[in-house]
Amino acid sequence: MNRSEQKHMSKFLTLVLRHQPEIIHIQPDPQGWVSVQELLIALQKNKKGLSVDELHQIVETNDKNRFELSTDGKRIRARYGHSISISKEHSESVNPPELLFHGTATRFLASILREGLQRMNRQYVHLSTDLHTAKQVGGRHGKPIILIIEAGRMRSDGFLFYRTEPNVWLTKHVPPAYIRFQEMSNL
Repeated sequence: MNRSEQKHMSKFLTLVLRHQPEIIHIQPDPQGWVSVQELLIALQKNKKGLSVDELHQIVETNDKNRFELSTDGKRIRARYGHSISISKEHSESVNPPELLFHGTATRFLASILREGLQRMNRQYVHLSTDLHTAKQVGGRHGKPIILIIEAGRMRSDGFLFYRTEPNVWLTKHVPPAYIRFQEMSNL
């Protein structure tokens, strides 16, 4: 599998494991897990054939560490970003860095500064520890802008944060009082 095919398949797996499992007729369990065998059979039936080794390669080399395999290697799930209902609550909150980042498009800025960052159709607001990731995310939706989140102050004020691998932080909501923004030309 070449790099382009791997990237395409990674995006497709993100779609079915986070958002639309029904398009290949799979049903994740309440925690988001799907049998690897069931997934591979469903992919094959939908002309998206993949071997176990290729699946492992996608999981291990995904730049955003989007997927995880169970310890026995028999199940797979998306680590974060679900719009489907799963009960993968993060049990223990942790102290975030003082500042985190969120990339978005400039057209959303007025609404965000008025209402804060909302979960929308996901379980959490996703924040990043680095500008590069935030810029990539923001660029997917239009002209990017980086929001600087005062996560340390939020935590001091009682907001909970959860960390996923490698550099994604989750919280339920970011009120406007904790948000600053930075134009991309100034970065």
